[in-house]
Amino acid sequence: MKSFLAGSAAIGALVLAAAVTVAPANAQEVLKWAHVYEASEPYHTCALWAADEFAERTDNRWNIEVFPASTLGKEVDINEGLSLGTVDIIYTGQLFAGRSYGPIAIGGAPFMFRDFDHWDAYRKSDLFDELSQGYEDATGNRIVSLTYYGRRHVTSNKPILTPEDMDGLKIRVPNAPLYTMFPRAVNANPTPIAFAEVYLALSQGVVDAQENPLPTIQAKRFYEVQSDINLTGHITDALLSIVGGPARDKIDDADEAILTELIEAAADRCTVEIIEAENKLASWFEEQGVNVNEVDRGPFREATVALHNGPDATWDQDTYDRLQAIGAD
Repeated sequence: MKSFLAGSAAIGALVLAAAVTVAPANAQEVLKWAHVYEASEPYHTCALWAADEFAERTDNRWNIEVFPASTLGKEVDINEGLSLGTVDIIYTGQLFAGRSYGPIAIGGAPFMFRDFDHWDAYRKSDLFDELSQGYEDATGNRIVSLTYYGRRHVTSNKPILTPEDMDGLKIRVPNAPLYTMFPRAVNANPTPIAFAEVYLALSQGVVDAQENPLPTIQAKRFYEVQSDINLTGHITDALLSIVGGPARDKIDDADEAILTELIEAAADRCTVEIIEAENKLASWFEEQGVNVNEVDRGPFREATVALHNGPDATWDQDTYDRLQAIGAD
């Protein structure tokens, strides 16, 4: 195991060296774009595309270096880094942004959306614009776009077909309070662990299960240490692309408009790639010998919706009702 980990670390270092953009010699300013995802994932490759375009369209006045896989810190760290100016742009989950402005977390809560179309209508809605403005007012950082992350599913070493199958299950969740809502609704035991540490925690039995979309389960190789993928689809999740206030202070309006356009375009490109991956990965996992279990989501949803406007809610009833009304006609 030690030799395997050492080899993986060496390979990871080489991948990282190739994955971080290098400023052209004549670039005057550099922005740091940080995230916790792998260099192979669409979030990273689409960020690299935006970085290349930004350098070209600003005649190398600006360059963006993209740092994957928690290189510049865990998700909590990079969120804090936006206001400190240690990072300039990040991808982050809505629940992490919700630490600074609670209502923006509503889009990352479990069973908040009926389906992808409901989520897609939300990201284009006046409500999302208003929540984004509220976040900016609270932090000084600007939400530029929302990128589809995928539907989160539970992986485990046994089939999980009913809420009762999760009773007492020790399941890793991201380190943001609302991620515990779904496990608690079905009497599981949520255990926050940093993203970079999940594979090891699963392989050593520190936790019994974790939950993530299919593309992430593949990229992080969780299927190597979990026998079952249970299609709970309990969160239709997304990543916010946020530009820090200190970074915006350095950029003139014309260049910021270009940056905004490119980050939005990267979100659209990435969303398409994630949808395509979701559509084909179930069969790929089965080819690897993993059990992919269809689940009746109704009982899971019923248990969770009961908590939507309880003490864990960081939004008010009006915001909730407006979100639920989107696309309901």
